[in-house]
Amino acid sequence: MRIVLVGPPGAGKGTQAHVLAKTLSIPHISTGDLFRANISQGTPLGLEAKAYMDAGRLVPDEVTIGMAKDRMLQSDAAGGFLLDGFPRNLGQAKALDEFLAEQGIALDGVLDLEVPEDEVVKRIAGRRLCRNDGGHVYHVVYNPTKTDGVCDECGGELYQRPDDTEEKVRTRLEVYHTETEPIIEYYAQQGLLVTITALGKVDEVTERAVGALEQKKSA
Repeated sequence: MRIVLVGPPGAGKGTQAHVLAKTLSIPHISTGDLFRANISQGTPLGLEAKAYMDAGRLVPDEVTIGMAKDRMLQSDAAGGFLLDGFPRNLGQAKALDEFLAEQGIALDGVLDLEVPEDEVVKRIAGRRLCRNDGGHVYHVVYNPTKTDGVCDECGGELYQRPDDTEEKVRTRLEVYHTETEPIIEYYAQQGLLVTITALGKVDEVTERAVGALEQKKSA
């Protein structure tokens, strides 16, 4: 299957992308991984992206699109892939369509993880990380520590990332509504959109997603 995963920040895209890719036996292609891989390997696109990032500027769409194309042409993606974080805007969505048409393939579906805005704010603003090891992540409501502000694993101090404050989260949501949400209507007009609620346990959302995608493919 060839799938695009969309949804607001805090919808659980990263978690679902990892589980869905494993369930469907297709590679998970995320924008973050593309950037890290290209920069660490010193590819021409990676060097170009790093120059923009070092200068504090946004990486142009054509660089991101180039990285995504290169990754989709790798052998493990021949039978399908799950795109996470790409396309991020209409320009990227149209470039993806052109690329897929050139390859003689098409998307099977676009999975939209729907979460109420207040829930997004609650999820992200309540997140806390261990200062000793950022891999230990907690939530003041959904996954609290035994002792307030202290990591259960190592006793380290917990902190809130600067971009996880309610004000920053709402700003990120505004950017999502402006830049990314238009691609939802774009794909809906193509009959590719599958919308599910991302509320509930991880396995419940995964089951819901797989069922909706399989139904879309067989329709």
